[in-house]
Amino acid sequence: MSSGRIEILGIPIDNVTEPEALALAAAMIEAGGPHQICTVNPEFIMEARRNPTFRAVLRAADLNTPDGFGVLLAARWLGTTLRGRVTGVELTQGLTRLAAERQYRVFFLGAAPGVAEAAAARLQQRWPALQVAGCYAGSPAPEADEQQRRIIAAARPDILLVAYGHPRQELWIARNQPFLRVPLAMGVGGTFDYLAGRVPRAPRWLRRLGLEWAFRLVAQPARWRRIIDAVPAFLLTVFWQGRRSL
Repeated sequence: MSSGRIEILGIPIDNVTEPEALALAAAMIEAGGPHQICTVNPEFIMEARRNPTFRAVLRAADLNTPDGFGVLLAARWLGTTLRGRVTGVELTQGLTRLAAERQYRVFFLGAAPGVAEAAAARLQQRWPALQVAGCYAGSPAPEADEQQRRIIAAARPDILLVAYGHPRQELWIARNQPFLRVPLAMGVGGTFDYLAGRVPRAPRWLRRLGLEWAFRLVAQPARWRRIIDAVPAFLLTVFWQGRRSL
């Protein structure tokens, strides 16, 4: 956990930059397991308000990075300026670069069959020294936990990336880390799909403007309920909380 931690709607967020998050991640790996990082966006916060188990996982995480332009806006409205976004995609790429440099082993769990392998292959093209401990589509269902723990334990990863989508991936990590004790585990949502080239990502200029949600709405219109939750509903909730605290 970083020294600058704030709360948004009851969820702790660490005021870290991407280099700082990577330095903290490296320290967790060197210290040994188990640790959990969550990349918290507005959807996480809104889901945590409805789901006490998910809320408890986020409150217990070792590091919660500010993923989402809405989180930055909310923090500013509530009186704190976060120093930047630390998204799941960028943090995943940073962790795999760090793994290649320090010979850490990375396991890719989740996504549709073949996607984790494609994402790992793309990352190895970029960083040939990257050691892929394993790739497995798996399942977030509790009845599959024991089999997956055996597969992962045999692979001996230093970093475990889990792509089951929130909140399932965070709940899976929290449920299984006491047995696995991987030095660092992180939920990565749709990151494998982006890295594998299966799903397009918004251009950088749109991401800088905080309009990635609009690109997602056009590219994946079926996400409209999630986007309403993440943008207008979240910001209105934060706005009213801020007014009550004045």
